[in-house]
Amino acid sequence: MKVAILGASPKADRYSHLAQKLLMEHEHEVIPVSPRGDEILGVPGSTKVPAGVDTVTLYLSPKRLLPILDQLISAAPRRVIFNPGTESPEAVERLTSADIVCEEACTLVLLNTGAF
Repeated sequence: MKVAILGASPKADRYSHLAQKLLMEHEHEVIPVSPRGDEILGVPGSTKVPAGVDTVTLYLSPKRLLPILDQLISAAPRRVIFNPGTESPEAVERLTSADIVCEEACTLVLLNTGAF
């Protein structure tokens, strides 16, 4: 499965970094997305969510997500996971209106329990 990590970080103590490691261990294709498009854990990064991803896992506050929400919607992922602290009723409403499934969950828990 192709997964974009929106709010990816090269800092090992960040949840987005831990999620990338675990996604890779579960053999998902990951795309780290950050403002600078940094390479993270040997994976080339991007500054935008590319089209063709199945899932976007969010590690951005609503304040940082809302300005780029149109770009996320245009990428048309199948689902978006709102990790703890990223919840946004406005974003959920706009995404579901675009037929994108929204899930409030922790990516790390989903992966560790086989529910991803």
